[in-house]
Amino acid sequence: MTLTYCDVAPGHEWHGPYHDHEYGLPLTGDDELFERLVLEINQAGLSWLTVLKKRAAFRAAYSNFSVDVVAAYGPDDVARLMADPGIIRNRLKVEAAIANARTIQGMRASHGGFHAWLLAHHPRGKAEWVKLFGKTFRFTGGEIVGEFLMSIGFLPGAHRPGCPAQQRLDSLEQPWQQAVAAGYAGYGA
Repeated sequence: MTLTYCDVAPGHEWHGPYHDHEYGLPLTGDDELFERLVLEINQAGLSWLTVLKKRAAFRAAYSNFSVDVVAAYGPDDVARLMADPGIIRNRLKVEAAIANARTIQGMRASHGGFHAWLLAHHPRGKAEWVKLFGKTFRFTGGEIVGEFLMSIGFLPGAHRPGCPAQQRLDSLEQPWQQAVAAGYAGYGA
């Protein structure tokens, strides 16, 4: 039997609260969506536990994930972030965060914000999302995109059927659930 996140996270000091109260929860604000995207990008090649343990330091380093503040970062901010031992110091990830904040600012003009942009392209399967994110954002491969979208309710799979966290989320009508209810069958098995 393969254990899932729903089997191992509950009760864990770091994974438990994230699993029980955040994973799969629909997010709508630019800053909160930006935070999740930055965290998922920084998880690449590392464990989610590492990211969760550094989350407070990320918030401090990235100005509480304010899209507008991070979008205005310049070379001095990149140097500051690269010298910050509290976060993951990877230049490609740091520069992607800044570029992606600027992209989200552009979504305000084109769609009204990041969430509205997501809704404008929803529903679609993971492969289609990966292509779209690849054309739109920096440092967003298949695993990053898949986890990001599952973590905010745009793709199914965050929780196993019967998981108490999923049962709580069911009343919120995650975007993927709304699509299935409307007849969308493109999520695959």
